[in-house]
Amino acid sequence: MNRIVYFSFRVLSVPVLAGLLSGCAPTQYIQLQPVSGPVSSVGGRLVTKADADSVEVVASYEREDMEYIALDVEIKNRTSAPLLIDPATFQVELLDRNRKPLNLQGDVSFAQAADPEYEAGRTEFRIRKEERRLKTAKILNTVLLVAVVASDITTSTSRSTNRDYSSWASNRISHDVAYNLIQAKRVIDRGVFADRMQRYQFEGYRWQELAMKRAQVKPGESVRGFVYLPKVKKAAFLNVRYPTASGTSIQLLFEQTLSKFKPRQ
Repeated sequence: MNRIVYFSFRVLSVPVLAGLLSGCAPTQYIQLQPVSGPVSSVGGRLVTKADADSVEVVASYEREDMEYIALDVEIKNRTSAPLLIDPATFQVELLDRNRKPLNLQGDVSFAQAADPEYEAGRTEFRIRKEERRLKTAKILNTVLLVAVVASDITTSTSRSTNRDYSSWASNRISHDVAYNLIQAKRVIDRGVFADRMQRYQFEGYRWQELAMKRAQVKPGESVRGFVYLPKVKKAAFLNVRYPTASGTSIQLLFEQTLSKFKPRQ
């Protein structure tokens, strides 16, 4: 069965493969547009801002990023004292088309922004785990190969009679299938490893280089980076909140729409 599947992949034509890949591609993508505060166009992007307690937040929609929505955010400290900025304290209130809390079947209508430091640590753990998984798979593949080779040598017999030849042929086919299965498993193991490592390396870059960092910001200075909010397609509006020391929240409202990818003609 595995040999048939492997052969089938080899004989797939490029148009057929392209059709299969396009069928797996997402059909919708998210767009966000600020609908509160003074909205202006900067470099072709709509930017909004809000402030409270001498803290100003400037934000624009960056992109849809896997399971997250990325906002490009700058927080300015206009107070007279150093200010601890933590992107993980951002919250988003999920609203329906009437700007009421979204009913998520008993779940709360609030979601927390991702904590870059925690996510970076989790990504490093996943990378180490994946490296251990591949190492274990390699050891198992070697053990299996040694066992098949030993069995192949042991069961090889003379072909001096028809009966002996039939037995030899049956053993030959069985061992050839075993060799092919081990080789296929090795290819799959490496493919899965490469796939996951590519994703984890991108995630590591996202959390370490792109995300806003927790920082102590001096008076008159600012910090900028991406804030990652959980993606919830059912929401029509996202009320993004950043708490201040006094307990109030700086609020930015975004309208969320789903657009369809247009197939190429």
